[in-house]
Amino acid sequence: MSDYQPRDFFADLSVVTDPYPHFDELRSRCPVHPARHPGVMEVTGYDEAVEIYRDTDAFSSCNSLGGPFPGLPVEVEGDDADALIEQYRGLMPMSEFLVTMDGADHSASRGLLRRLLTPNRLKANEEAMWDIANRHLDEFIANGTCELIRDYVGSFSNEVIADLLGVPDEDRPEFREQLDQGKSLPSVEDGEKVLSHNPLEYLHGRFAAYVEDRRAAPREDVLTQLATATYPDGTLPEVDEIVRTSTFLFAAGGDTTGRLITAALRIVAENPDIQAALRADRSLIPMFIEEVLRLESPTMSDFRMARKTTEVGGVRIPAGTSVMIHPGAANRDPRRFPDPAELRIDRPNVREHIAFGRGNHSCPGGPLARVEAKVTLECFLDRTADIRISEAHHGPADAREFTYEPLYILRGLAELHLEFTPAG
Repeated sequence: MSDYQPRDFFADLSVVTDPYPHFDELRSRCPVHPARHPGVMEVTGYDEAVEIYRDTDAFSSCNSLGGPFPGLPVEVEGDDADALIEQYRGLMPMSEFLVTMDGADHSASRGLLRRLLTPNRLKANEEAMWDIANRHLDEFIANGTCELIRDYVGSFSNEVIADLLGVPDEDRPEFREQLDQGKSLPSVEDGEKVLSHNPLEYLHGRFAAYVEDRRAAPREDVLTQLATATYPDGTLPEVDEIVRTSTFLFAAGGDTTGRLITAALRIVAENPDIQAALRADRSLIPMFIEEVLRLESPTMSDFRMARKTTEVGGVRIPAGTSVMIHPGAANRDPRRFPDPAELRIDRPNVREHIAFGRGNHSCPGGPLARVEAKVTLECFLDRTADIRISEAHHGPADAREFTYEPLYILRGLAELHLEFTPAG
């Protein structure tokens, strides 16, 4: 183990803006390295990250959304933290949601989610996406400019999920307004303040009313299917469990997908050769999306807590340690992906990336995010003759200026101004 002192990932905004030199430096010294923050290990190696994701006996997901904030309120004595994790699990951010669950609770909730996201429902949702995307493009396409995040990303993703879950058309404008307010994930400017704005309260109330209404008076609609979905063993969940699963799709799915779409269109707008290739052969788009996920992973940090003292990559990890996995670092590990900083549409092993995690906690919304990105790219390419970065907002090609949101869990641009020539 080297004595290198990494930069403070929770407080240094320059690292958030461009984390890759930090990741590369850590990985070159040791892919599992102590962070500046006490009790935290940073994981930048691909093999090491996959090992931790898969080892649910040694690592808990209880702190996946907060990391060391607030962490366990007591010191771990010895090599087993299991009892303390269960005792204080309720203190962890969003402990009632699927993403932070372990064991039987996680399996039951994930099984319920699979019953909500049935193949038939996903297929119908994909068909609706084309209309949703084009309606949003109609609002600005004739102008020849847009700020992608404000004008398209958030409202498109939220409406896609609203359609998936069967939210009535008349309620969707209110959903859009509520979900546009604030952020719901930790900021590096205030690591202790884990949630600055939480739209889940609004969503919880609306979906509880939907589920209770459809259970009392079933109809021929998606909300009734949602209300009557069962666990894998056939038992009917409590209303609150269905509500939590539904609302988390809005809070997490829309945000992550939006970051993927923004990264993809930035790359398309900055690289005429790539744009020309995608325009000429739309069959390249799915592999392009996978390479964008690898190169610009929307998840900056994913956390686990060591249940027991264990060793990964030759490094001892004491029980109770917060392990900060960086998917974006693992996806640029040259041991797995040669020339990792280059975008290659034909990269043969690109589907090995872990932008959506790995193991039993891999993101169940990954297929949905991929389709949303594909539909968006196809619609933008159909409706434009060219797409460019706005130099007035982001500077010339040799001196681009992009602002990234000050978050340590997710990576994404704060804004992306595009210019384009409408097709036809």
